[in-house]
Amino acid sequence: MPRDTRNRHAAIRLPDLRIDSCNLPLRDPDGDGFLGDHASQTAFRRFLDARRRHHFTGRRDPFGRTATHAISKSEIDLVLVGGNADAAHLVHAAVEDHAHQLSGVVRGFLATDAWHGVRRIVIGGGFPGSRVGALSVRRAARLLKLSRSGVDLSLLRHDGDDAGLLGWVPLAPAATHRHAAFLAVDIGGTNIRCGIVAPHLDQRDDGSRARVLERSQWRHASESPDREDAVNRMAAMLNGLIAHARTIGLRLAPLVGIACPGQIDLDGRILHGAQNLPGDWEAEDFRLADALRSRLDRIGGRAPRVLLHNDAVVQGLSERPRMTSVDRWGVLTIGTGLGNASYTNHRG
Repeated sequence: MPRDTRNRHAAIRLPDLRIDSCNLPLRDPDGDGFLGDHASQTAFRRFLDARRRHHFTGRRDPFGRTATHAISKSEIDLVLVGGNADAAHLVHAAVEDHAHQLSGVVRGFLATDAWHGVRRIVIGGGFPGSRVGALSVRRAARLLKLSRSGVDLSLLRHDGDDAGLLGWVPLAPAATHRHAAFLAVDIGGTNIRCGIVAPHLDQRDDGSRARVLERSQWRHASESPDREDAVNRMAAMLNGLIAHARTIGLRLAPLVGIACPGQIDLDGRILHGAQNLPGDWEAEDFRLADALRSRLDRIGGRAPRVLLHNDAVVQGLSERPRMTSVDRWGVLTIGTGLGNASYTNHRG
């Protein structure tokens, strides 16, 4: 059995599973950017904007004068359940555009060595949590089936807000299992979410009964903090959860698992990919784990250990119990950009 590396940052070997790749920078063969940019949430809005300009030049736009980037996801979703017929046509056309791009992006990943043999892909991130995003994923899944790609797409079983926390259950070091729960954080370009995660491994040892017992969220994008403010706020949220656990008599493990964008080095430094976070998180002398740990209250008389991993890896691992029937599987997270990770199950 491969060596268990769960006691360090960016672990790649877990019991019965190997993390083969993450944050794969797949270049667009027809342009200067990345292939995943064609299937991001931003890309969907580009498709919708292009459809608006093409179909309603000189006529009344069903979305009025509101810029496409300013139309909320809920407004777009409402169009699909009984809104203006012209608006519904535009949204469905943009969904078709996005689904074709998403299926092409999937085929691009499958052509790489890191994704060779992947047979199942879970789609996470903020976009599939909307009606329009879920519709695009289902349509892309159909296109891939018609093209005999040999891969199945599925949506996250958990709420996207919880998946970035629950994915720490298989990543948590074995010593954590002696406790009822641990702390987890999901850092995104818009929000920072903190939660108390109960693995419930005594009920199902595959982690499928894991639950987020308590959570707090901060929309940092609305406040434009610097890095120091963000770390302080994160620590305050976690200390609040530590106090809550103590109040209700919940035995926490001295562990905080942090999912964040970008490539994580073995020493915990974020090498690249954190450009959407507030401030410079990629500085040579900055270690988030150290900065946060010094601000946290003790848990059970011990300073908590802080471990980091890529956010797409963590979201994907929340689906691990559903992926045991295949040897190789992957995750794509659709948000402002497109995150990715691939895995291999080891049997026996």
